[in-house]
Amino acid sequence: YDFPYRNLFAYLTMLPMILPPLVGVLGFVFILGRAGTVNVWLMDWFDMRHPINFMYGMQGVLLVETVHLFPLMTLSILDAMSKVDPSLEEAAQGMGAKGWRRFWDVTLPLTTPGYVSGALLVFIWTFADFVTPLVVGVQDLLAVQAYLNIVQFVDRRIFRMGIVISALLVLLAVVFVLVARHYVAIKDYSSLAYSKVERRRLGPVKRWLAVGFLVLLLFVSAIPQVGVALAAVGKGWALTPFPIHYTLDYFRQVSIETPKFIINSLMFSGLAVLICLVVGVPMAWIMSRTQTPGRGAMDALTTLILAIPGTAIGIAYIRAFHYPLPGIDLALTSTWIILPLVLAVRRLPYTVRGSYSSLLLVHKSMEEAAENVGATKLRTFRDVTVPLVWKGILVGALFSFIMSIQEASATLFLTLGGWEMIPVGIFTYYIAGSHTQAAALGVILIVLCAVSLWVVNRMAGTRVGGLFG
Repeated sequence: YDFPYRNLFAYLTMLPMILPPLVGVLGFVFILGRAGTVNVWLMDWFDMRHPINFMYGMQGVLLVETVHLFPLMTLSILDAMSKVDPSLEEAAQGMGAKGWRRFWDVTLPLTTPGYVSGALLVFIWTFADFVTPLVVGVQDLLAVQAYLNIVQFVDRRIFRMGIVISALLVLLAVVFVLVARHYVAIKDYSSLAYSKVERRRLGPVKRWLAVGFLVLLLFVSAIPQVGVALAAVGKGWALTPFPIHYTLDYFRQVSIETPKFIINSLMFSGLAVLICLVVGVPMAWIMSRTQTPGRGAMDALTTLILAIPGTAIGIAYIRAFHYPLPGIDLALTSTWIILPLVLAVRRLPYTVRGSYSSLLLVHKSMEEAAENVGATKLRTFRDVTVPLVWKGILVGALFSFIMSIQEASATLFLTLGGWEMIPVGIFTYYIAGSHTQAAALGVILIVLCAVSLWVVNRMAGTRVGGLFG
């Protein structure tokens, strides 16, 4: 639909996705915690003797994960809706199906793959997150138990139990992926032709109802950002709705006294993106342009990587690379090299998907014409293909960067002293009780991701949903 500020809302709706769960849960605690803004107000206005527990428990996990991940669902559904042939909806309307009847009988069934894809991603990300439950005091979850059994290494039996739990995480994730793909494959959701969807204009009342709903949604989504921002610049914030004094000292401390978190994040995420480009673009070209045996398996593998919890990947890398490599007598887990490698593996699918989607839009005849006049395949790819698909490649690479720089679940197991990234730094500050420094690092991370997301949104728009499989 077309309504006021639609493009602005489209961008703002994506912002919660770039907020790492750890930063999000900190922001919610500052606003909705037992001594947070809302409880201070409620106790003052209604003379309550005890604060309301909004955050600590499973309700806190659900709140943080919902706010963080609903953009994934939105993007997946939006991408699916953009591929629905409008003539099918027009035909249904011509036969008398209008409004909700048309949506339930035509639009919803045709966009089922988008709903399933989004739901699967939300499930996997929530399933693998152990940081959020730890902060709000929930420990009876598989990912949390895997982390605790690994890091609280008391004896070999407990360590092995952590590995077993990680294997169970992978197994369950793979099962859910296979079940979801089988469910989608039962029916044919394809359209014979695609055409640009014409946005319908809403009436005056519905237009402002839509704007009001989105404003309310964004208001709730902005709670963690506001909480983190206030904590990062506030002094004397105890049993008051807002900080009493404001300062930039915490930014100075984390950016000048401990700049390693920022430098390491930019360096490792940049190296991971470089690896993703070197590996992912050729993979996308093989999948879209050749009949190489196994390209279907390659496609399935890149999708499966998204489904494997980061916790399991981190533990797997510990087990696989803690032995000295032949010839150099050095284990990868004892060097910083392991970090960009694991980030590249975790975020490779975004680069592959971005490149693959763009390659599908370039007709092979353009490449064949270049080859007919004597250009080699390599020169054709460099001079013809890349100039036509560079936007898609860049969008995928930027999304890989956004997801790499906020990665915590895999890197927390592999981080060495002096080589910590921003998410690990936030976790370290929080565990040490330095919540304000953790908030300052969180704001820096939000700014880095927001700028990258703005570039992605400008270049790809609603097509970003195609990056998720």
